[in-house]
Amino acid sequence: MLTSRVTSRGRTTVPREAREALGLEAGDMLVYDLRDDRVLLRSAPLTCGDPFATFDGWAGDEDAMAYADL
Repeated sequence: MLTSRVTSRGRTTVPREAREALGLEAGDMLVYDLRDDRVLLRSAPLTCGDPFATFDGWAGDEDAMAYADL
């Protein structure tokens, strides 16, 4: 069982073993899932990635040729 202490400001340190198991790095977000008297902690999915990843408005052959030299 892993434990950590909560400070007077409500902060805690995620133990190294938990960070490694979840693949957490500095700046990553966590999700706290409250269930009865327990908290399930997991890494948060990325909410922002490539904003154009699903944009296919200019995905045609004509567009590829028109913008090829840019």
